[in-house]
Amino acid sequence: MQHRPTRRTTLLLGLSLAAAPAAGLAVSRYAPHADAAVQASGLDDPAKKEIAMEIVCSAENSSLDWKAQYKYIEDIDDGRGYTAGIIGFCSGTGDMLELVELYADRKPNNVLQKYLPALRRVNGSDSQSGLDPNYTKDWKTAAKDTAFQQCQNDERDRVYFNPAVSQGKADGLRTLGQFCYYDVIVMHGPGSDSTSFGGIRKRALSKAKPPSQGGSETLSGCSSATATSTSTPRSTGRCTATPTTSASGGTRRRSTQPGLHRTTRDGSPAASCRGSGRG
Repeated sequence: MQHRPTRRTTLLLGLSLAAAPAAGLAVSRYAPHADAAVQASGLDDPAKKEIAMEIVCSAENSSLDWKAQYKYIEDIDDGRGYTAGIIGFCSGTGDMLELVELYADRKPNNVLQKYLPALRRVNGSDSQSGLDPNYTKDWKTAAKDTAFQQCQNDERDRVYFNPAVSQGKADGLRTLGQFCYYDVIVMHGPGSDSTSFGGIRKRALSKAKPPSQGGSETLSGCSSATATSTSTPRSTGRCTATPTTSASGGTRRRSTQPGLHRTTRDGSPAASCRGSGRG
């Protein structure tokens, strides 16, 4: 894979409280004027969601073609095993396991189903035991299957996109603010520990009220402690090639700290991720 240096600004959750005035600009190509943009459904509007997918893909893969990433898979030596697919599902953090389980539910005897025992064993570690040498080849084969592509879409939405947008709307944030939430949950993962989405949001809310509680959506209503950002060098080998500490106190991408609980497809809490901290 060709590597080109890129840069991306890490938007912290406090900054999302100041995002709404720019939201009208972000959606202007799909709305005739700002009032119409405000009335739109939010980041889950299909046109705006497409832009969100492209922005995340540009940071993770230096490309706007996020649909070309279904087949992506590599070990980026970040302690999380294989990283793959449109949102960076990882063999060491549970979301790849849940994705392959969903694929097996929907299409039994698929090319990846035989790896489920190994994926369960390596969950929480960077081990590839039982996956090598053919897992990456079989992943790319599966990625040609529209059923597997839809599974990736659905798991991205269930674990990351839908919770971020739902929480953003509950906090009174508009389109760009909702995207800030989505960016953070993709980078840091769902959960309530200090370096996951819930913990970062909690610290931001200790500094500024969300619009739903009477807070302001302008920068003047957001303290400097919450409106901070850091710029980090990136490469096309995925955004976590060199985990960096942000001003929020967490590292980029999802956490495997013992306090993090994932949600399974039936809505029940999954077992805590094991192993070294991802956050």
